Amino acid sequence: MSIISNNLKRIKPSPTIAVTQKARELRAAGKDVVGLGAGEPDFDTPINVKNAAIKAIRDGDTKYTAVDGTPALKKAILKKFKRENKLNYKLDEITVGTGGKQVLYNTLWQL
Repeated sequence: MSIISNNLKRIKPSPTIAVTQKARELRAAGKDVVGLGAGEPDFDTPINVKNAAIKAIRDGDTKYTAVDGTPALKKAILKKFKRENKLNYKLDEITVGTGGKQVLYNTLWQL
């Protein structure tokens, strides 16, 4: 056995995914459950977001990007914050990630 295999044996299943799966099972059994696991919304992805994702794929936007988000996405977030929340940020104050755990890890890793 290699050292990698031994290390992989020590990895435990994600508690977040376990809690999310349990909530799904309870819902399927007819229970009224509020899931506090994965943080997924209880509504479908809005059509404008789906269309933007499809357009990005068709345009070839399918490669890795900067870890903290593309400049175009960060600019769109700045505009949204200003328009809807009356908040003013600079581009270097915005970070984008695949979820809260990644953003916290990226932030704390820098300390």
